[in-house]
Amino acid sequence: MAGPRVAAVEALVRELLKEEAPSRIAALTEELFQAAEGISEEDGKAAEGEPPAPSPSEEMGGACASYTTALAQVEESAVSLWNWTVTKHTGAVIDDEQRAKLRFVACRLICLCEGSDPPEGTIRRQILMSMKTGKGWIDIGKAGLADGFLENAMSSVEKLYAKLRKGSEGEADIQVHRADVEKSLFKVLSYQAESAVAQGDFQKAVMCVQRCKDMLMNLPKETCYLSILCYNFGVETYEWKRYEQSSFWLSQSYDIGKMDMKYSVGKEMQAKVLRLLATTYFEWDCSLYLDKALKAISLANQENLHPAGFFLKVKILLKSGASDEDINSALAEFMHLEMSLDFCLNTAKLLLEHGRESVGFDFLKSVPERFESSPDLGKITLLHIEFLLKNKRELLAKQKIEEVIIGHYTGKQLLPEALNQLHIILWDRAAKRYEEKSYSEALHWYNYSVSFYTPGQIDQNLAKLQRNMASCYLHLKQLDKAKEAVKQAERCDPNSIFTKFIVYKIAVMENDTDKAVEAVIEMGKLAEKPSEHEGKLRVDKNTGSNLLSLAAQIALENDQQIVAIKALEYLSEHLQDCRQLFAALKCLVRLMLSKVMAENAEKRDEDINSIVTYLNLAHKKLAESFTEEEFTGDMRILEAHWFRKVAWNLAVQFKDSPEKMRDFFVLSFKLSQFCPSDKAVLIAQKTCLLMAAAVDLEMGRQQVTPSEQTELFSQAFQHLQTCKEIWKVLKLTGDFAKDPTDTLLLLYEFEARSKLNDPTLHNLMESVWEQPQIEIKTLEIIASLAMESPARYPVLCKKALKSALNLHRKQAVIDAVKFSKCLHSLINISLPTGLTDLDTCVLQEVWDYFEDALSVVSSTDAYPEMEILWLMTRAWNTGIFQYTVGKYKEAEQWCGLGMRFLNHLGSLKKSYEGHMVGLYSEVLDKLDRAKGFIPNEE
Repeated sequence: MAGPRVAAVEALVRELLKEEAPSRIAALTEELFQAAEGISEEDGKAAEGEPPAPSPSEEMGGACASYTTALAQVEESAVSLWNWTVTKHTGAVIDDEQRAKLRFVACRLICLCEGSDPPEGTIRRQILMSMKTGKGWIDIGKAGLADGFLENAMSSVEKLYAKLRKGSEGEADIQVHRADVEKSLFKVLSYQAESAVAQGDFQKAVMCVQRCKDMLMNLPKETCYLSILCYNFGVETYEWKRYEQSSFWLSQSYDIGKMDMKYSVGKEMQAKVLRLLATTYFEWDCSLYLDKALKAISLANQENLHPAGFFLKVKILLKSGASDEDINSALAEFMHLEMSLDFCLNTAKLLLEHGRESVGFDFLKSVPERFESSPDLGKITLLHIEFLLKNKRELLAKQKIEEVIIGHYTGKQLLPEALNQLHIILWDRAAKRYEEKSYSEALHWYNYSVSFYTPGQIDQNLAKLQRNMASCYLHLKQLDKAKEAVKQAERCDPNSIFTKFIVYKIAVMENDTDKAVEAVIEMGKLAEKPSEHEGKLRVDKNTGSNLLSLAAQIALENDQQIVAIKALEYLSEHLQDCRQLFAALKCLVRLMLSKVMAENAEKRDEDINSIVTYLNLAHKKLAESFTEEEFTGDMRILEAHWFRKVAWNLAVQFKDSPEKMRDFFVLSFKLSQFCPSDKAVLIAQKTCLLMAAAVDLEMGRQQVTPSEQTELFSQAFQHLQTCKEIWKVLKLTGDFAKDPTDTLLLLYEFEARSKLNDPTLHNLMESVWEQPQIEIKTLEIIASLAMESPARYPVLCKKALKSALNLHRKQAVIDAVKFSKCLHSLINISLPTGLTDLDTCVLQEVWDYFEDALSVVSSTDAYPEMEILWLMTRAWNTGIFQYTVGKYKEAEQWCGLGMRFLNHLGSLKKSYEGHMVGLYSEVLDKLDRAKGFIPNEE
């Protein structure tokens, strides 16, 4: 009974035979192939002695006879699968590889049904299936998988011969059987040879072919097959450049082809074999195998005259260094052959390229006679001209060209293709002369080309031709002729950037700045919109940029800065190459800077705005993503450093123009963001943002509209927030104890927030009051800012001044001048002028400030006299205000306080003393009378 693996394969076979969907067929084929690979002979052994099934036909269509049930089923599955494969492959349902895999499966299954003594029909079937399966693997390039099946086929052939011989009755019978078996043996050997060649096993292939060759006496009809097989081996090995093997197989093919003329491949095939053999010798080692190559090509030409054989013989003779006489003899052999004009031209070209001018030109002269009626005769003339030029016979070439020009106007025009080729030859010659700076000679060749155009003709190539001529005239300083040539080019192609470029060059040479700028502008517009003829001209996509770059270079060489700037501006908009782009922007910046330096202040603004535009464009381009090949990270950093430093220097330079200074500092910061964040860059970034914020705050303090103020203060605030983050990082890099940045950030942020009426301002200041190291000056500035319009924060102002006053008191030696100013401000904010109805607590608080002042005044002579006078006046006036509202006691106290300050006045005391004493007496008298109305306490 068949094993489980065989049963599984049978089940898959049954499923496949019912399947129609191509995708499912492909999947089942692969599954079957994998399963069949795992089958061994043990899986399907049958009992010996059981009768085998009768032999099926080649298509395996016969039915199996009675057999062991399981084994019969296996055999039936194999036959059905084989026949199904034949049908589906014919119907293109399965491909060659799927057929090979299914044959593999069927063959594996059949092998399990063989038994120990299979009948003749079973053996024949085994041979057929094994051979076809092996051949299938060879055909799809998997020769290694074929060997096992071909060995099985060979083994089966031997079994068949033994069985037939055993049943033979005489010698005649044996000979019949031998002939029968030899056909199969021949086939198997030829397939084994194919497999060996495919796998590079030359010796095995030779052995198999030799055995086949030995059998041709009995199988003469196979002569043609074996000859072609060897030819195919020769082709394969030639393509692999295994010339020794190729020469062997081609020689074998030729020899086998001669063995039986009745079944030969024919003379044409034999000649083909010999031509490839000659080529193999020629390419292998012409010096070593020259005689063999000549012999082979001579034999080929004897077998069958063919142009390819003629050409190859000439080629070999040229390589061998044969004399002109020998080559002429070879040419004569073939003169009666029918050959195409192109073939004759190729032969002439071959001769001329090998330096055989005499033979080559003679042969070329003979060609027109053979093709008198051909419209392609111009090709002969072209080849003649081409080789005259190559051999530096320009005079003869020019004569030929002039003959063609005459013919063009006398009814002997070249075909369009030939005429186009002539133009190419003429332009190429002109271009070489142009490169050699022989401009007059270049014009001579261009004029030949112009000769073929009729007056008024519109043609794109004519426009290009006129531009080339204009370039020559420019080099010869013949401007009028250059202008005329450009005029003709514009007539043919008015929207060509190349034409505008020539116009530009003429304008520069004539020092016509306006026209040069106009030409650059037109070039810039054309660069934005490719010409409708661009496809015909096959211009490079960067042509516009290249021409603008060249225009800028020409302008600079001619000291025309305005023109150069315009060209570079357009160039910076269109350049795709980032290296070139940044080079153009740098050049623009330098040019504009030199222009700005030479201008007066009135003309500068527009140019400064241009520089800002260039720097913004640099920032935009630096922000774009580039591949590492286009623009490395190091390149990006270098460019960013260059532009940020330029922006920084400009900011410093325009310190008298706050808005410009601010814009350049902001640009410098933005550009620095593409640089590594080292200490130097971080310091620069911090400074840029601080300066920008300072400018915004200063501009906000000016007389501007509320909306403009808000915008400026908001900008300042944003700069400060970014700056604070950078400052945090920067402080980690070293000791910045003496750096004023913290103080500046605090003051700028306080001003921005206070003038934006920020509700979180008080929260910000809470942390400030707690700072132990805060300076008196800082507090005094905060106090001033708190009351600077549009801000109004009297509470914060007082708190700052109080803190400052406390710090003044704590000084080892009080600075009386600074103390007086601080106290002055605190009293002013606490005791507004002109108010009479003051809260007692407020008066008490202010009284304490006056007492503080009196204490300091009493302890030093440095207290400013004007400040003492001011304190005296404020105290006295406060007393008088109290007096006027009937508060005599308070009036007496404040006026008395004023009198105490009066005692500390110096030279000014006399001026006030008399008046104040009199008034103070009135106050005291009024106070005494007021006391008389007060009842005594019981």
